[in-house]
Amino acid sequence: MNLIQKIISSHLAKPSDMKPGEEIYIKVDHTITHDINAVMTYLAFEALGLPRVRTECSVSYLDHNLLYINTNTPDDHIYLQSAAKRYGVWVSRPGNGICHTVHLARFSRPGKVLFGGDSHTPSCGAVGMLAIGVGGMDIATAMAGVPMRLTMPKVVKVKLTGALRPGVNPKEVVLEMLRRVSIRGGLGKAYEYVGPGAAALSVPDRMTITNMGAEMGATTSIFPADDVVRDFFRAQGREADFTELIPDPDACYDEEMELDLSALEPMMACPSQPDNVRPVKEVEQEKVRQVFIGSCTNSSYSDIAKAALVLKGRHVHEDVSCTVGIASKQIYKALLKDGYIDMLLDAGVRLLEFACGPCCAIGQTPPTNGVAVRTSNRNFPGRSGSLSAKVYLASPETAAACAVTGGFATAEDVLGPDAQVLSKVCDPELFPVDDSMLIKPLPEAEAAKVGIEKGPNIAYLPVPEVPGEELSAAVSLKARDNVSTDDITPASAEFSSMRSNIPLMSKYCFHRYDPEFAVRAKELGRSIIIGGENYGQGSSREHAAINPMFLGVKCVIAKSIARIHKGNLINHGIIPMLFEYKSDYGRIEQCDILSIKGLPEQILSRRVIVQDLTKGFEFAAVLDTTDREAETILAGGQLRMLKKQLAEMEDQNA
Repeated sequence: MNLIQKIISSHLAKPSDMKPGEEIYIKVDHTITHDINAVMTYLAFEALGLPRVRTECSVSYLDHNLLYINTNTPDDHIYLQSAAKRYGVWVSRPGNGICHTVHLARFSRPGKVLFGGDSHTPSCGAVGMLAIGVGGMDIATAMAGVPMRLTMPKVVKVKLTGALRPGVNPKEVVLEMLRRVSIRGGLGKAYEYVGPGAAALSVPDRMTITNMGAEMGATTSIFPADDVVRDFFRAQGREADFTELIPDPDACYDEEMELDLSALEPMMACPSQPDNVRPVKEVEQEKVRQVFIGSCTNSSYSDIAKAALVLKGRHVHEDVSCTVGIASKQIYKALLKDGYIDMLLDAGVRLLEFACGPCCAIGQTPPTNGVAVRTSNRNFPGRSGSLSAKVYLASPETAAACAVTGGFATAEDVLGPDAQVLSKVCDPELFPVDDSMLIKPLPEAEAAKVGIEKGPNIAYLPVPEVPGEELSAAVSLKARDNVSTDDITPASAEFSSMRSNIPLMSKYCFHRYDPEFAVRAKELGRSIIIGGENYGQGSSREHAAINPMFLGVKCVIAKSIARIHKGNLINHGIIPMLFEYKSDYGRIEQCDILSIKGLPEQILSRRVIVQDLTKGFEFAAVLDTTDREAETILAGGQLRMLKKQLAEMEDQNA
């Protein structure tokens, strides 16, 4: 078996042949949440009435929005910390670091299954975990101890050969993958990296690749748990948590690819999609106004150290604002000890908090029409907080070179032959270990006495209606291709602070994409959204499903729907449909009245006949859903379904 088959087979809750496309059920060991998405998760868990989580390890990370622009976010943090104490969940306090980096360093274990309420959860695949990004309601389900439904992915073998040249970062590996595969090409697939090139990459190098595999639409990405992983665990003082996990010599795969690391050169993802990839030398020159080095993708010790070496003895260009966000307190302390922080400060770099921050528009918005070079993972329009900004994604070495020159440049352009020094950077043999910013779960008896604190901004969790026999509704929005969850629920410190209050947040649904949508949808009462290709790509934020549901959206009919968003739509009672013939997309206009009769029966048949009463024609849509997903839709969403499942489990145990 390959790695993914090995882990899934050891976690199956029901027997399965593990055929691609088949619905399987697996037991979840770890869950993670982060602050700007987690309130809905814990409100859902509260509604279940369970005394404690039923996972091996669940962690609540307070790491995304540390920019307290009003009382909402600090109130959210207090709520999340009190809920964690009440239900037996670890807490990583603000200032400890980004969830993916901290979990990799302090909690990850090869062979375990991790579900996270963030699309970049596959980061922990760097150490041989099966780590999958899902919606918040799925996390509540996993914390309740209910086996999770998953569509068995095709497993793609990616054989890496050769070695990266100085100035070429693992970011180039995943950018090349995106160039080949596209932002939709990984749908229904999991990528397993093997070969001599893979064996030569450090765990943080691997994490850059598994992290940004999410941009391909992949279910997950994974590397073997080999001697490199053992060294990483040893450096973290927890070698006892290491277990070797490698594919069998005769492992079978559904697809295979090969990538020569030696052939890679510095690349950029140009505006405004992560797969718009070109070599830096071929990108038309622009005046760079902002550089951000950081995010969960590229803020490891070696990433920051290499950027510092490019900047050493030089200064940030006078027209450039350059900031660095280091992934964790642990990494910062190691960089400080080795002198890299001084190099950054002497070059005129500004240091940010150990948080996600600018990656999701929490601070450091680029200027009007400004060009920004970032080491983060997404460059969708508006993702940076500005619709007019042009965001380029690059490696830390390249970003640092752009900061020095004020234009597009590579590390080799700045360092010349001295670029060889970059290949000598490696992670410390021992990292400083200080877990004082982690709050351990309380014993159950003590936890039961904890009161949950809710600030005035924390509103109720809306629960969808059960589908009626007939649906007749207007089209409230006709969306283009590649509408992202950032388009549906905008990012920024301001909007992130609203996410615990759906009645408030829903007023800004599609705010940057179509400012009139929320008012229009509310006036319609119930409506339907028409989507293009890859509707709901990007972040896992389930608010992009909850807000439309709250405004009366009953179904989305699209050319294709991104994996996590489709799950969130199902969980929150919005029916996800796909055009049987994509050409029908062009026949429908906003405000058309659509009608579906016998809706429950058609949902079960997976083929729905829709009448456009305005234009006088009918078309077919299909539901790419499993039996359990269809059952969840008919039940009125995952919360209702989950309560039913828990009741059945209690009856079986009685």
